[in-house]
Amino acid sequence: MPRSERRLTARQVSALTAPGRYPDGGGLYLEVKAPSKGGDDEKGRKTWLWRYRRAGKRRDMGLGAVDDVTLAEVRAEREKWRDVLRTGADPIEERAREKAKMLRRGLTFGEAADAYIAERLGHYKRARHREAWKQTLDAYAGALRPKPVADISTADVLGAVAPIWLSKSPTAKELRRRIETIIDSARALGHIDEARANPARWRGHLDKLLPRQKPGVAHFRAMDWREVPAFIQRLRAANFAGARALEFLILTATRTNETLGAEWPEVDLDASVWTIPKERMKAGREHRVPLPARAVEILRQVKETRPSQFLFHGVRPRETMSERTLSAILHRWKVPATVHGFRSAFSDWRGEATNFPSELAEVALAHVVGDSTERAYRRGDALERRKALMDAWAKFIDGKSGATVIPLRARKQP
Repeated sequence: MPRSERRLTARQVSALTAPGRYPDGGGLYLEVKAPSKGGDDEKGRKTWLWRYRRAGKRRDMGLGAVDDVTLAEVRAEREKWRDVLRTGADPIEERAREKAKMLRRGLTFGEAADAYIAERLGHYKRARHREAWKQTLDAYAGALRPKPVADISTADVLGAVAPIWLSKSPTAKELRRRIETIIDSARALGHIDEARANPARWRGHLDKLLPRQKPGVAHFRAMDWREVPAFIQRLRAANFAGARALEFLILTATRTNETLGAEWPEVDLDASVWTIPKERMKAGREHRVPLPARAVEILRQVKETRPSQFLFHGVRPRETMSERTLSAILHRWKVPATVHGFRSAFSDWRGEATNFPSELAEVALAHVVGDSTERAYRRGDALERRKALMDAWAKFIDGKSGATVIPLRARKQP
C-alpha cells in the first residue's frame, strides 16, 4: 500500500470522538456515529467503512467495528476486497457468496461464535460486553474454534471448562453459559440437528460431571466491596502516611510489596501511569498500572511533604514503609479484613456491580491468564481499557458511582 494512503494512526483511531467520517486512504474510512439518546456509550460507536465504485455506481461495504477490528487488520481486509474488485467481481456480493458457501460446508464453532457476537450482541452500546465474550472464548475455548459446531461433544466442552472450574469459578460459569448459548444459536439457525442435545447444558448433564464449586474459599479475608467507600472516607480523615499508602494500594488494587517497594522513577505523573519492573512482580513480568486522579493526587502530596526515593517511606526516608504499618490500621480499627483482601473486594465489585470482562480484571490484578488473552490485552489500547476499569473503581469508592453503599458499623476511634 502506498505510504501516502495511510492517513490514520492507532492513537488517532482511539482518540477521535466527534461524529463524522475520517479517511485512511484507498476508500477506507473510520466512521464515528453520534451517541444515541439515553444510550450508555457516551462517545458513540466507531466502525470501519470501505467505499468503492463498480460499474459506475458507488457502494459502501462495512468492515466491522473498531472494537473488533484493528487498524492494521482492516487495512489488510480492505486490500483483500480491492483485489476482488480488480477481478471484476463485486466485493459485497462475493462476501455474501463466501458466507453461503461456509454455511453449506458446515459452520465451525469459531464461525458460530463470531457470528453470534457480531449479529446478536451488536446492539449492545457498551463494547466491553462484546469484548468480554470474545476474550473469554479466545482464552479458554480456543481449541473449539476449528471444530464443526454440530460435532462439539461433551468431552470438548469439559476440555475447555474443567481446567478452570475450581480455580476461576466465575469465569468458568460464564464460559459454560456462553458455549451453550452459541451452540443453541447455531441449532436455531439450522446448523445442528434439533434432536441433538446441547453438550454444554448444565441441568441433568454437566452438573453430574463437574465437581461442586466451593464459594467463599479464600486465603485472605476481604471486606465486602460495598463497605469499601465508607472505609475510604475514614482513611481520608486520618492524617498519617500509612493511611495514604493504604488508600493508594486500594485505588490501584496492587499487592502490599508492590506499593511499599515503589520508587519514583517507576511513576509518570503526567501520563498517570506507574510501571512496576518485572523484578518486583510475582509473575516476573513488567506491569503497568493506570493511576486514577485520586491516586495521582496522593502521590503529588507525598512527594511534596515526604520526599524520599520511595513513594511511601518508613520512619527513615531511606527505608520502605513496613507492611505492619498497613495491617496495624485494620487491627486498631477492628476491621475484619486483611490488606491483601482489598484485591478480592475489587474483583468482587467488578463481577457484581459492573459489566467489565473478568479477563480485564485479571490483567489489572497482574494475574497469569491464558496466552491468547494476555496477548489481546497487552496490545493496542490495553492500558486504556484498564484505565477505564480503574477510574470506575476510583469513582465507586469515592461514592460517585451511584451504587448502593453499606456504611461501616460505628466503631470507636483508636
